[in-house]
Amino acid sequence: MLQLKNISKSYTTGDFTQVALDNVSLNLRANEFVAILGPSGSGKTTSLNIIGGLDQYDSGDLVINGKSTQQFSESDWDAYRNNSVGFIFQSYNLINHLSIMDNVEMGMTLSGVPATEKREKARIVLERVGLKDHMHKKPNQLSGGQMQRVAIARALANDPDIILADEPTGALDTATSEQIMELIKEIAKDKLVVMVTHNPELAAKYTDRTVEFRDGRIISDSNPLPEQKVSSDYQLKKTSMSFLTALKLSGKNILTKKWRTTLTAFASSIGIIGIALILSLSNGFNKQITNYEAGALSNFPVMINYSAVSMDLTEAMAEDPEDTLTEFPDSTNVYPYDPSENTIVHNNVITKDYLVHLEGLDPKLVDGTSYVRSVNMNILKSDGNTATAVNAAGFTSFPSKNGSDPGSYLEKYYDLLAGSFPSKDTDLVLILDKYNRLDVATVETLGLDYEADHISFDEIIGKEFRLIPNDVYYVKSGDLYTVNGSASNLMEMYNSPDAVSVKIAGIVRLQEESPMSTLSAGISYSDGLAQNFIETAQNSEIVKAQEASDDINVLTGEVFSKTAGQSAGVGPSAMMPGAGGSSIMETKEGVLTLLGASSIPSSISIYPVDFDAKEEIVAYLDKWNEGLSSEDKIVYTDMAALVTSLSGGIMNAITLVLIAFASISLVVSMIMIGIITYISVLERTKEIGVLRALGARKKDITRVFNAETFIIGSFSGLLAIGITYLLTIPTNMIIKSLTDLSNVSLLNPLHAILLILLNVLLTILGGFIPAKLAARKNPVTALRSE
Repeated sequence: MLQLKNISKSYTTGDFTQVALDNVSLNLRANEFVAILGPSGSGKTTSLNIIGGLDQYDSGDLVINGKSTQQFSESDWDAYRNNSVGFIFQSYNLINHLSIMDNVEMGMTLSGVPATEKREKARIVLERVGLKDHMHKKPNQLSGGQMQRVAIARALANDPDIILADEPTGALDTATSEQIMELIKEIAKDKLVVMVTHNPELAAKYTDRTVEFRDGRIISDSNPLPEQKVSSDYQLKKTSMSFLTALKLSGKNILTKKWRTTLTAFASSIGIIGIALILSLSNGFNKQITNYEAGALSNFPVMINYSAVSMDLTEAMAEDPEDTLTEFPDSTNVYPYDPSENTIVHNNVITKDYLVHLEGLDPKLVDGTSYVRSVNMNILKSDGNTATAVNAAGFTSFPSKNGSDPGSYLEKYYDLLAGSFPSKDTDLVLILDKYNRLDVATVETLGLDYEADHISFDEIIGKEFRLIPNDVYYVKSGDLYTVNGSASNLMEMYNSPDAVSVKIAGIVRLQEESPMSTLSAGISYSDGLAQNFIETAQNSEIVKAQEASDDINVLTGEVFSKTAGQSAGVGPSAMMPGAGGSSIMETKEGVLTLLGASSIPSSISIYPVDFDAKEEIVAYLDKWNEGLSSEDKIVYTDMAALVTSLSGGIMNAITLVLIAFASISLVVSMIMIGIITYISVLERTKEIGVLRALGARKKDITRVFNAETFIIGSFSGLLAIGITYLLTIPTNMIIKSLTDLSNVSLLNPLHAILLILLNVLLTILGGFIPAKLAARKNPVTALRSE
């Protein structure tokens, strides 16, 4: 039972107020066919809208099965329209981009009826109204009478208690009108049907009761129902539209405007295309830089030397206000200064503990480590008849990875020209420069003709040298030791069973794509060879004798200098007595180092795999210095730091600037999407009214248009990424022709996904305001739009 109790409703426009209903009371039976008659402006349509919950009264009460609606919220009214009311409109108000079946199912969809059940109910009601063979057609494929039957089927589908018909035959011919009225009369047998009409004859013929309105009041009622007390047992079932349903609605609407949607998506994709191309180029150039860096860093190691410049004191002068210096002064004066006074030279004390710390460095971060050791390894060469001593200064150590394959570093950055890469500690390698040149001193060391125009690789591969242990190389003469250096003795030492044979295993040259190398052209050996020699030398007689003598040099007989101090930082030039190594000979520690008593290197170079690894290596080295005094710290030289900051910073800055410019088009796209969505709202105004009449909430309407922008944003994003991948082809061709760099434009798949998500987000934001405007539309006004 439905009761209108003292209902009043008025509309105000400017200073004018129109009273639509004036204290109207009406009791309606659960099963009857009621016609509301009256001239235009009498209040009959307003009363129908209030009964249907499309419009709310100003005062009074609408009572549904004994339940007052005075405290109804918006969601309660939405649920009421969905659960209890079915609307039949004069202009049908079908959603044109949905099929007949989808139109009929819509109310049940909002009720959350399972798909199988709602499909069966829709089929049953369509059969009931005689449209069994038309359920898969679109509304524009039907006649007016058939469309009105669809509207009736939609009103019945959710099995409401009340059917409200607003001039249901107003747009139909006489014959069709009679068919529709017969159908509505049949429905009224078990439901309350309230029909607004201007036709008294039609009302008299088909309805059970006629209520006439005039000037917002009831002036007659052919079969009034006295007010009765009804127990309240009315329950509301809340409605909800899933996002999937919203996607379906909007998707089908978009399909009716394919070309406009495609053009909109393309226009909104331009900004994403720009950013994607910038990121693809940035990504590609970063990879090119990374490849370059991998080669460059083989030449820019982190170096730990005996002496390191650790500080520039120019700024320290600012401590004295009178001596304060400023950059780019306007002064006409010149300020003399001594650079040596503005720096501190720090002496690193490399210990065994520090070497153990270096061994803990993650091998994945390091391409190789090279050591400079001030040991004379007693190298001899022979032409088969005689043997001669070789200046060890002509030999250098190549980087290797912590006891692993000694040739791994060379294999990564050098091309093998002949022979093989070193595979064991006794393998030597000959390094050539990029012109295949070798200095004459090294050629002479190899025992070859240094005046020749060229030398075949075959003459070099297999060239042999021998390392002579201290106990064989030095002989005691009185209290001193000398080199057993006569020609016959040298040949005897060369053939000694204790001599270690080392051979040239391969000839290598820096790879062409690598920029340069700090490994000098010449003969190079693994650090393992030096360590093996040192291990043997530490137990030699000459070393023991020198350890026992604190004051006298056992090689020269001279007294050690008291002021020279430890000079462990000498390079390869001091590997032989008399070979520029006078300073190392002036201290006991220096002589012991020369003889191989110490395994502490004078210099260490760590070669990172890339710039990121370099940062981790530096951080690891800094851990050693934590808590140490300035004197005890180990200071390193980071040769790649400046290049790192410049290349990374410049590339990132360029990328950010270009993205900022490209992002302007994203703002334009957002505005455009907002305009397109607003146009869509205007086009779908009647659909909004229909959905509200079926019980859709405001948030459901917002969801429908958010779903539309979601679809456009997703399509636009996918389109943008697809176009970007296509554009990388000609882009790479152009860059290749100009710079000889291959595959520079390369979009990271993660960037592609993030850009699609960004585009979807921005598109939804662009359409957010129009979507909210759509939700706020008055359903009555929306239903009247054309």
